[in-house]
Amino acid sequence: MARYNRSVSRSRAMQGGQAATEYVIVSGGVLLPVTMMLVFTAQIMWVWHSGVEWTREGARYAATHCYQASGDNVRTWMRTHVPPHLDQQEFSQGTAEIQINYYTRNAETGTLEDFACSGGDCSTECVPDAVTIRIGGYQYRTFLNYLGIQPITIPNFMTSMPIESAGCDPEAGTCLP
Repeated sequence: MARYNRSVSRSRAMQGGQAATEYVIVSGGVLLPVTMMLVFTAQIMWVWHSGVEWTREGARYAATHCYQASGDNVRTWMRTHVPPHLDQQEFSQGTAEIQINYYTRNAETGTLEDFACSGGDCSTECVPDAVTIRIGGYQYRTFLNYLGIQPITIPNFMTSMPIESAGCDPEAGTCLP
């Protein structure tokens, strides 16, 4: 009987060691990669959402402030108002490029055409009908460089919006830069 108890306790001890080994193998080979994949995907989605919202805010700013042919007023505002996220430097100083295009509506066809005005920047004579902000050239690199993986190129963020007032007061003859 004592011999049977020793073999049972030895068998249980071996099973306990086997279970611990299996747990380490499963957690290291399956659970850890799946968890890291979820974290990585969440980070990309966070950056994606921040980029989309930042583009919307830039279009909103352009729609309520005066027209400058170069778009420097909008570009400067956007670079100083980047939402907090992992790649904030890429948007404020990095390779992500900001394109600002102003449009006017053709009275005959109703289509949008590139806007041009000889009245000068920030004048009440130069008020376009719509604006499009496009962010391009952004690559998600966070943590990928450490793993030796190529950066992920994110498609362009783009938002179009009708011009609300361009920040101009026609009666006073002034525009908000």
